[in-house]
Amino acid sequence: MLKTQVLQADLCVVGGGIAGLCAAVEAARHGIKTVLMHERPVLGGNASSEIRMWICGARGRDNRETGIIEEIALENLYRNPTKNYYLWDTVLYSFARREKNLTLLLNCACMDAETETGEFSDGRKIRIKSVTGYQLTTQQFLRVEARFFADCSGDSILAPLTGAEFRIGRESRAEFGEDTETETADARTMGMSCLIQGRETTRPVTFTPPEWSTKVTAEDLAGRLGDPRSPVENYWYLELGGDRDSIGDTEKITEELIPLALGTWDYLKNSGHYDTKTWDLDFLGFLPGKRESRRMVGEYMVTQRDISDGKQYPDTVAYGGWPLDDHFPGGFYHKGVPNTDVRTPAPYPLPYRALYSKNVENLFFAGRNISATHFAMSSTRVMMTCALFGQAVGAAAAIAVTNGLTPHGVYKEQLAALQQTLLEEDCFLPGLQREISAACREAELLGGSDALRDGQDRAHAMYGGVGCGCRGKNGEPVTYRLTGPAFVKAAHLVFDSDLNRESLPGDEMEQSHPTRCSTLLDSPQMHMPSPLCRSFTLTAETDEGSLELLKVSDNCRRSYDVPVGSVVRSLTLIPESNWGGEEETPVFSFDFR
Repeated sequence: MLKTQVLQADLCVVGGGIAGLCAAVEAARHGIKTVLMHERPVLGGNASSEIRMWICGARGRDNRETGIIEEIALENLYRNPTKNYYLWDTVLYSFARREKNLTLLLNCACMDAETETGEFSDGRKIRIKSVTGYQLTTQQFLRVEARFFADCSGDSILAPLTGAEFRIGRESRAEFGEDTETETADARTMGMSCLIQGRETTRPVTFTPPEWSTKVTAEDLAGRLGDPRSPVENYWYLELGGDRDSIGDTEKITEELIPLALGTWDYLKNSGHYDTKTWDLDFLGFLPGKRESRRMVGEYMVTQRDISDGKQYPDTVAYGGWPLDDHFPGGFYHKGVPNTDVRTPAPYPLPYRALYSKNVENLFFAGRNISATHFAMSSTRVMMTCALFGQAVGAAAAIAVTNGLTPHGVYKEQLAALQQTLLEEDCFLPGLQREISAACREAELLGGSDALRDGQDRAHAMYGGVGCGCRGKNGEPVTYRLTGPAFVKAAHLVFDSDLNRESLPGDEMEQSHPTRCSTLLDSPQMHMPSPLCRSFTLTAETDEGSLELLKVSDNCRRSYDVPVGSVVRSLTLIPESNWGGEEETPVFSFDFR
């Protein structure tokens, strides 16, 4: 008989894609005991080396998602300048390993859940007691008993296991008044893809396809790119399965996708229509990347109309900005353009109420499975947006644990605290600003402008495009002199990480994505954003003398929330250098609370 190991936690996150990783890291940073259960050997889900879908997010200037996902992106630039996918895996792994309150269960597939039913708070009828996974490598069952659970699995495995309400497929146009062409609701979804990547070499490379590969023609590739030299060619359109069961038929669909991917590479190599003599097949994904399956039903369901109209919410905790990118169910064999590309406002707000269950008392969710209609999900599903959902869920779970609340209780009683927590952790929430303490506002500021303490951490159009708070010469101090000795909880720093990545080499696509599609001989090597502060010192003056709070060299973070926890008379920040070697280092924010 196989043994069962039991773990206790405050929060159990199921699924270690980008959303799940951000949720688990955020919760653990707030001191709550967190378990992350993931069925694969590497983190990242669709963004991992096993699938290799690039991470997309909100379009438009200064809209790059920050918070934990920006931390990840900047560390990747620092440690992985060649955009090596296996090093990218280690970057993600590092974020999990660093957290002392986070237990990581890899190769562990969630397969069962224990629930109880009754009349619980907020009108919910179900509560989850535990989830059980099977770990392939150790051949044991792992049962996690927790106060809260977060389904970040993509396929929403906790829906069928717990009775959580969910949807699958397309809503009719009439149900929510959406601009969809679907007259009658159906179970069709977007399909899944097995991606390929090429690598340019210095010698001729032959390719002989297996006899079972699909014969791909020029007609099949009409409207698709096909050129491995293109910086946007990741062969996403090698897509099937939207007209079938996106979960139950996955293996059968994969058996069609792999021959299709090999047949496509055969055409690129051997048709004579492309200059690919020196190109080698560098990667073929045997694990398909999914776009859509089950979507949870929350307290609020985001619709296409909400997105297109830029609906404002009292409980904004994230934002999107990717187009309504709905893929036709037929996928590769759909005749004509394979997807829609309907522009959306960027950024558009997204609500907290779409991140927890309507009928399960202690269930959060984050990722492509949030509470949204099919058409709305075609925009919210991209991974940078999902990262924001994950961080919001992790913060909400920590607040729920600390205050003895349910997910709904956080909405009712601690919404402002949740939003300010996210803002203090460098999350951009459209329409909201970080609160600045009275002591900071009243303090004398030497060496910088009041823009350092306006709660605006980027030069966004909604702030009038106001730039950094100061751009002094390296080595020149910026000091707050308090009106008198006062207890300071923390100091807040935000540097300029070049959100538009214009200081990086290559074209716009090369600059904006942490990973790349195919690799050319002259693919540029990345570096840290030039304006980002490289070294700095933060000190405080107390009655006992000078106190060094933080000294950093080779900095690769945009934001810091530095604990102080002392009675101080002044705080001083000295930016000493930046990665571009310029004489001045921009600082967006420097304040305290």
